[in-house]
Amino acid sequence: MIKTDICIVGAGPGGAATALKLSHLGIPSVLVDKAVFPRDKVCGDAISGKAATILRRIDPAIMERFEAASQAIQTEIWGIRFVSPNNKEIDVPFRPGYDTGKDAKQGYVSKRVDFDHFLVQEVAQRDNIALHPGISIDLIEKTEAGFYLANKEKTFEVAARLLIMANGANSHFSRHYAGLEKDEKHHAGAVRAYFKNVAGLHPDGFIELHFLKDIIPGYLWIFPLPGGHANVGLGMRSDHISQRRYNLTRSLTEIISTHPPLAERFKNAQLQGKITGYGLPLGSKKRRISGSHFMLVGDAGHLIDPLSGEGIGNAIYSGLIAAEQAQQCLEREDFSSKHMEAYDERIGRVLGKEMELSYRLQQMLSRPWLVSLLANWVTRNQQLIYVISQMYANLAVRKRVFYPSFWLKMLISGGKQQKSKAH
Repeated sequence: MIKTDICIVGAGPGGAATALKLSHLGIPSVLVDKAVFPRDKVCGDAISGKAATILRRIDPAIMERFEAASQAIQTEIWGIRFVSPNNKEIDVPFRPGYDTGKDAKQGYVSKRVDFDHFLVQEVAQRDNIALHPGISIDLIEKTEAGFYLANKEKTFEVAARLLIMANGANSHFSRHYAGLEKDEKHHAGAVRAYFKNVAGLHPDGFIELHFLKDIIPGYLWIFPLPGGHANVGLGMRSDHISQRRYNLTRSLTEIISTHPPLAERFKNAQLQGKITGYGLPLGSKKRRISGSHFMLVGDAGHLIDPLSGEGIGNAIYSGLIAAEQAQQCLEREDFSSKHMEAYDERIGRVLGKEMELSYRLQQMLSRPWLVSLLANWVTRNQQLIYVISQMYANLAVRKRVFYPSFWLKMLISGGKQQKSKAH
């Protein structure tokens, strides 16, 4: 039996980040995953600037090595292209006036089979991380000192004082032990496919979000990948899927075949593999994600952004916070549920406010007429594009969207711009 202070279950971005931060703090850990890497994971594959920033905080050399890796595994992204129900295209850079040759990278698209393998290789190089791939944890029991974990045959056993669960959206522990039941109003369904030769991709790798009338409050995405490939998918909140009896796979196929602008772009595209579905537990509902001797990280803690559906950045961020909380537990010899509340409080302070705003924006963008109205407005107002660009990294700017004074100011500004054009 392995005896350890900390056992992490799940070696995806959240679990790997937790182990890497612990390693940087000089704290050994055991990291277990049922898969042998490289392995695929159904996802949108977008890696936000947040994810890159936190990995740099853990160890700047990690992102240096990722950026130096062959461009066969990642595409740089410099902004977002929004497409409204009335087919207005709005390009919003993450940084106004960006220079791809000089500025810091703002984000990436990388297949999870490549990105997760890269992080696991980083883990494997650390002497104080005991990595155990290909081990399925089938038994978890609470003990007086922490947790006991084992595979079905009990040929692999671990006794840990602290258990960090980072085993994804379908975590049995999260649902049945921690009590994070699925709530369709705070959960989304999505399908994803890889295509080759999709026409009309942005030269600077802007990711695309298409808010089409028939799928709002969901959206279709097109994320550019290396080698002329793209991650193409469709997502919608689960309660709307149930109410409409919506078939996401059929809808995705129909849209790219019949929707006029998209059908033209996909007429020579080839589907690579099959269309695959997955679930996203959203962070729009506040939940307790820790307890006596345990913490939940990433998707296992229902930390996916309710608007963008992005989970990698929040998984990595929660992994960093979990590692620092683990350090406090060890220093104080306190693994109690009360002491673990500090983890929830910090998650709420750092990520909770972001997800609350994203949820409010999700609700605001659930009306096709409003999305089209905003698109018309934005295309006539360059200042508003600049403000939307600032929202990417600035929470305070994002909050202003919900103040009437913000829209009044934008309306006045837009009117002035129209008058100056007329003259």
